[in-house]
Amino acid sequence: MIPRFLTDFSLERLPRVKTDVIVIGSGIAGLFTSIRASETQKVLMITKKSLSDSNTQFAQGGIAAVIADDDSPAAHRQDTLIAGAGLCSTAAVDVLVHEGPKGVDDLIRMGTNFDLENGELALTQEGAHSRRRILHAHGDATGAEIVRALSDQVLHNKNIEIWNDHFVIDLITYDDVCYGAIVQKPDGQKIFVTGKATVLCSGGVGQLYRYTTNPDVATGDGIAMAYRAGADIRDVEFIQFHPTVLYYPGAPRFLISEAVRGEGAILRNINGERFMERYHPQLELAPRDIVARAIVSEIERTKSTFVYLDITHESAEMVKHRFPTIYQFCLNYGLDLTTDWIPVAPAAHYMMGGVKTDLNGETSIRRLFACGEVSATGVHGANRLASNSLSEAIVFGRRIVNQILSLTPLEALPEIKAELHRQDPPIQPVIEKRLKLQKIMLRNAAFKRSAIGLSKGLEDLKRQMPLFNALLSRREEYEFANLLVCATLTTQAALLREESRGAHYREDFPERDDLRWRKHIVLNREKGISEESVENV
Repeated sequence: MIPRFLTDFSLERLPRVKTDVIVIGSGIAGLFTSIRASETQKVLMITKKSLSDSNTQFAQGGIAAVIADDDSPAAHRQDTLIAGAGLCSTAAVDVLVHEGPKGVDDLIRMGTNFDLENGELALTQEGAHSRRRILHAHGDATGAEIVRALSDQVLHNKNIEIWNDHFVIDLITYDDVCYGAIVQKPDGQKIFVTGKATVLCSGGVGQLYRYTTNPDVATGDGIAMAYRAGADIRDVEFIQFHPTVLYYPGAPRFLISEAVRGEGAILRNINGERFMERYHPQLELAPRDIVARAIVSEIERTKSTFVYLDITHESAEMVKHRFPTIYQFCLNYGLDLTTDWIPVAPAAHYMMGGVKTDLNGETSIRRLFACGEVSATGVHGANRLASNSLSEAIVFGRRIVNQILSLTPLEALPEIKAELHRQDPPIQPVIEKRLKLQKIMLRNAAFKRSAIGLSKGLEDLKRQMPLFNALLSRREEYEFANLLVCATLTTQAALLREESRGAHYREDFPERDDLRWRKHIVLNREKGISEESVENV
């Protein structure tokens, strides 16, 4: 069994730091929530690298919100529910589509410079959206612009203290209440940080897979530590693979935004044939899971390793203006977006599930909140609609702060110890273990899954479990332990769900089965695995 704590400690022997609100992570969720909370609270933001290391930094497409006169919350709601394949929470989606515009106003007030056209906010369209409702910045650098603006606010805010290069190892809970966390400083010293509210904003799990659009820091730390603490984890079988990621010798797996297809790019196989008409009536603008599987099918059918993304029929001026970051990045590797077909293949991108929350972002553990990709609010269902992730972070960040304002100070915490007397470090270097785990997940729990592959993957993961008996002391060891927790949960849930829905595809159960499987799978360390019904959509 996965242990409650990753490290031995005695709280009474640890130095203590007290604050009002602990924010773990520094993407859009962490930055935005910290700024809002700092208006009335002292905030401690803890990030294992720096403010600029997060998935938000790499978000290109934009942020979805109802701004245009010809758009409506009802239309945004409908698009989100369709993409979510029957597993969205209608209440959570209603919150998103109605409160998203207010969140955008907050971002603008905090200094985010979205692109304008004729003095109005510029809007574009992306896959599975029925309207142009995606705000963007510097063409295709929306995430970087939001991080720039919010980081500037955080750095000059006297109510926010930032701890860079600090690793949060585990949450401290008692009687289903979160009191804070055990944090390791850069010098290896452990401290107990306590606050009346703890907010997980630690991002996703892209590093479960060898090929991902996510940075190295996306190791599922928040989901793993919440699971060990006894929180409910929901919908982790649904991992979205972005269809169009640069696949070129010597180049990293660089995201080619969905907005490129939104502006007219088409997909061609290795023989130059446009193929999406064989898979979906929306062609290149079909939901991401459909486009990704179509690409994999074409790759297998033509015995290739990639397909082409072609926007050469659009004006060079528009392409360079709209996608300057993508254009320049490809140019660095000898590929001209305006004249060349760009080789692409799917890569791990986003987890729809995570730590289950209510509509105020609070988890099943009181005073523990989750915001952004680490959370399972119910907005995304089985497949996230493009550009809804940044919206979700600001909408639920606002709600979390409102909920924190109602909290009373914490009562005294009883003494807690974790003493398993671990003595020996891991036998095998964790960098080798991490690569092995990524290969297991890619082979058995990626685009196409089956009972045989998932069972084999689960057995291989269980062989790594002795790591939890070792004395862990370095960041990469904690990260691998967290990846192992998340890989195990994802594989267990994927094996249980005997149907294909959204981003989860079972070759042995290729059809969607609403009669048996229109429900959530919830994993809890103490209570085991349970199923949760879905409200009518």
